[in-house]
Amino acid sequence: MSIALPDFAIEDFRLAESLRWWDAETRCTLVVSQPRVDPDLWWQYGRGAVRSYRRHGVEGALDRDALRNGADTVLFFVVLDERGKMIAGVRAKGPLRSADDSHAVIEWEGQRGHSAVRKMITDRLPHGVLEMKSAWVCDDTDMGRSLTDAVARSGFHMMALLDIQFCMATAADYVINCWCSSGGVVAPIPATPYPDQRYQTRMMWWDRRTFTRYAQPNQVAKIITETINLGRMRVPAFA
Repeated sequence: MSIALPDFAIEDFRLAESLRWWDAETRCTLVVSQPRVDPDLWWQYGRGAVRSYRRHGVEGALDRDALRNGADTVLFFVVLDERGKMIAGVRAKGPLRSADDSHAVIEWEGQRGHSAVRKMITDRLPHGVLEMKSAWVCDDTDMGRSLTDAVARSGFHMMALLDIQFCMATAADYVINCWCSSGGVVAPIPATPYPDQRYQTRMMWWDRRTFTRYAQPNQVAKIITETINLGRMRVPAFA
């Protein structure tokens, strides 16, 4: 059965205010917002992404223009510790209107699997697709897995707010398993050497309809609880 893609452009979607809640596991505040709603928070997120990617030698993988203006970011998610310091974040690009909107197409350009990447995205477009980008987590925290798990759940908050079915991300194979806990499934296509030959980057998909088959039980419970709580918060406004 086909699901119609919500008929709005990225510039039409508005949050009346940021959505925030306390997470007892990380002892942090989790935030979903938009660049135009929280410009200062967005600036901190972009600064943290650049600092983190530079530390790991992959700054070239960042779209610096997108981090400056936020034009293609419909929502972003950050984690604030008890002192209010930002310690993790990720942004959502979309909803994608074509495979060419996805940065993954660029990452697989000229590589085996390029046509499969385009097809996987195109086949899911009628159901709604977000692309999760520029994820980062502070290295100097003692939260370990709980912090990564919080970021791994964030796509579900954004899919729920937009009422779409899929989100996807790309990541080097040495870190991609960190994001599997929330039900992400690595696509069965060849990896690409992106951003350079040091890395083997893979694609991962999350599906709101089937994630419970693949996610860890504690993550399933938290995704459901957090999604219900988001529904009780202020309803987004559309222009």
